[in-house]
Amino acid sequence: MTTNRGNGQSQEPISNLEYDFVTVLHNKAEAVKAYETYIKDAQEVGSQPCVELFRKLRQSDIEQAKEIRHHLQEVLQHGKM
Repeated sequence: MTTNRGNGQSQEPISNLEYDFVTVLHNKAEAVKAYETYIKDAQEVGSQPCVELFRKLRQSDIEQAKEIRHHLQEVLQHGKM
């Protein structure tokens, strides 16, 4: 994604690391949204164990998204962690 010019300055508007975190955060956000559908599907067939699993997975992705956001903020401010 980026090219260095030998002086550490990138010619690209976003670094590889920034892009990576933005992409991962986007994927987590999409997953959290998708879990709502999965939870409804499980509720429609009366599968409480599946509802609980999907809720647990959704919550895990929410927590991971929070951590990813923190890392992204650090990378945006400092160029790295």
